[in-house]
Amino acid sequence: MQLQRVKTRRATGAHALIDSLKRHGVRHIFGYPGGAILPIYDELYRAEAEGGIQHILVRHEQGASHAADGYARATGQVGVCFGTSGPGATNLVTGIATAHMDSIPMVVVTGQVPRGAIGTDAFQETDIFGITLPIVKHSYVVRQPEEMSRVVAEAFHLASTGRPGPVLIDIPKDVGLEEFDYTPVEPGDFNLRGYRPTVKGNPRQIEQAIALIREAACPLMYVGGGAIAAGAHAELQKLAEHFSVPVTTTLMGKGSFDENHPLSVGMLGMHGTAYANFSVSECDLLIAIGARFDDRVTGKLDEFASKAKVIHIDIDPAEVGKNRAPEVPIVGDVRQVLLSLLRKIEEDSIPPQERVTADWRSRIATWRKDFPLEVPRYDETISPQSVVAELTKQAPSAYYTTDVGQHQMWAAQFLKNGPRQWISSAGLGTMGFGLPAAMGVKVALPDEEVVCISGDGSFQMNLQELGTLAQYGINVKTVILNNGWQGMVRQWQEAFYGERYSSSNMEVGMPDMELLCQAYGIKGVKITRPEELETAIETMLAHNGPVVLEVYVHKTENCYPMIEPGKNNAQMIGIPDRPSAP
Repeated sequence: MQLQRVKTRRATGAHALIDSLKRHGVRHIFGYPGGAILPIYDELYRAEAEGGIQHILVRHEQGASHAADGYARATGQVGVCFGTSGPGATNLVTGIATAHMDSIPMVVVTGQVPRGAIGTDAFQETDIFGITLPIVKHSYVVRQPEEMSRVVAEAFHLASTGRPGPVLIDIPKDVGLEEFDYTPVEPGDFNLRGYRPTVKGNPRQIEQAIALIREAACPLMYVGGGAIAAGAHAELQKLAEHFSVPVTTTLMGKGSFDENHPLSVGMLGMHGTAYANFSVSECDLLIAIGARFDDRVTGKLDEFASKAKVIHIDIDPAEVGKNRAPEVPIVGDVRQVLLSLLRKIEEDSIPPQERVTADWRSRIATWRKDFPLEVPRYDETISPQSVVAELTKQAPSAYYTTDVGQHQMWAAQFLKNGPRQWISSAGLGTMGFGLPAAMGVKVALPDEEVVCISGDGSFQMNLQELGTLAQYGINVKTVILNNGWQGMVRQWQEAFYGERYSSSNMEVGMPDMELLCQAYGIKGVKITRPEELETAIETMLAHNGPVVLEVYVHKTENCYPMIEPGKNNAQMIGIPDRPSAP
């Protein structure tokens, strides 16, 4: 690639950083200042005054990392967050790990003690480079200000291409202050040796995949977050419709395929639909698309899709064959591979195969009828499922974030999300993710409805971000399903630990959320009875500003279906035993 020639001028390392971020289209940065990163914040002050970039001051660095994560998930762009050295950097670690596990593009900038103090145990010195090595796609320590612009350009490229992920840039304080002859590096104007992700699938394997699909009587598409990252929604639907292949998605894959489509069987796995889990247990061909055979999906791995041949499509060669050896491995960008499959189908004039899978789809329809997802109704208390169902009814097009636990699984079961409109910590399962992630989504997409579904335990992990919502008027709606427990922990203790509820009840010390919101200067609402639900959600959505709606739900409601650890996908608890089960 030919490098562009840009005029050189005197500038500081901090200016080079901010200027480079702007050149990469960064409009929002989430962060919290501190001593080591002050030179960068001083330059940021000037940049904000000029316009075109905004810093969102969070109340905790973990909130910054989750906000940048939510920003990235909703837009597909690289999210950016800042933290200072020492505890500022270490407070970012959970958010970095969350993004790493879910393959989310982020650039994380940390301040560091001056170069001469590195290794001396200076005030607020930590080796954040070393601490984060296992949970980043790549990382840098900028030793010379001349490196800054190139490092930023490489970091954005690495974060957003191939299998996306977080990239760390650690900047010693004196590097930010030092002046040098600054020549900007524009996006793409570098030579990153040794990094060449495979994008296009092997033509021979494309042919083999089509042959297997044509032979299959009971095929199933198993779609993960890779389809979201690749923007492969249209191609996925076209391929599924051509061969009349039912589609199930992972927690990360929600939104990649229209869940109102007749070929959709919803989410599979530990709390997936019964009909999705029966389908994966009975299929004769499993087409894994941007999925990694996670343990929460597979259950007992050696019995997962045990009757099926496997086609596995993924951008990351390390994932293909890691947990399940496929008959046809295809390494490449999911969208590009699906486009190649569709072109080959057209070139070879391969006809639609609706008749071939008719009996299979009829079996799935029977399971769907016999084992539906149901919304319990109580006279005196509100079922958590009914809250999600009402949200689906009143805000069907909203962007939804969640925290982690029972409420997350109920949301996954009952929401019907569009592409990038489901935003949840899947791989790491991070409590406290939902509120700051929703903040990031709303900052990125101010004209969209953004709703966070949380639990009383999860919400308290990062409730300080209510202050950020208040400061910037970020119009996020938060619904807390309050059952007074760490709900999923309680469910496991009930099912597998003899009802010994060790340290899982949260009622003593629970804050009054209405008063808490009032203290932050935002609207808080509490409801306890079923007849209040519809109006409360309607009022929440209509309010021009952030709202926290606390819903006291049925305390002992469990999330079913559920696959017991060590069991296969067909061995679910919490569903009726009916003759039509396989």
